[in-house]
Amino acid sequence: MGTLYLVPTPVGNLEDITARALRVLREADLILAEDTRTSGLLLKHFEIRNAMLSYHKFNEHQTVERIVDRLRAGETIAVVSDAGTPGISDPGFLVAREAIRAGIEVITLPGATAFVPALVSSGLPSDRFCFEGFLPQKKGRQTRIEALREEERTMIFYESPHRVVKALTQFVEVFGPDRPACVCREISKVHEESVRGTLQEVLQHFQETEPRGEFVIIVGGKGSGL
Repeated sequence: MGTLYLVPTPVGNLEDITARALRVLREADLILAEDTRTSGLLLKHFEIRNAMLSYHKFNEHQTVERIVDRLRAGETIAVVSDAGTPGISDPGFLVAREAIRAGIEVITLPGATAFVPALVSSGLPSDRFCFEGFLPQKKGRQTRIEALREEERTMIFYESPHRVVKALTQFVEVFGPDRPACVCREISKVHEESVRGTLQEVLQHFQETEPRGEFVIIVGGKGSGL
């Protein structure tokens, strides 16, 4: 039996990768990459020339059986996403589950993920929180937000720049304009920024300033604004 490694990759600064992650990627028989072009740039930077195979949300169901067969045959396989930790709003869960079911060892390395630095630097309570990831783009979006109306824990959302204003507008409508929030963008990159205030204040900021980059929205739970 081989081993499946889930390997976090930098969300911004390449220096965020760990020495252990680099060793695992160098020693792997195969690297499963969400986008081989994106991962290829990372591997080239660190002079890693191992074989890669495309593994993303559109083909994971078709390829997972073949991957598990290779693990059964004794190969060491590493999974990476475009940025951050595989399985956190990125492919990784399915292959990990099927490998575990097959009795294969699955090891996840500690490392980069966007929501942890955003949460810790938000100034909002981090002892209890719920990670919501990306909201549905259309169907079920409002229902998901409404279901969180009474949530008392700090809430974490991922969002694209094209839907940040829409998300903040919906949050104002459901959670109220005075709920504390922090919007972080481009974490660990040159233009990293955190905008803190009430939901109404951060909404106004991004109505006046074009949203750019990748976003993490942190919203205080019910009662946190009192």
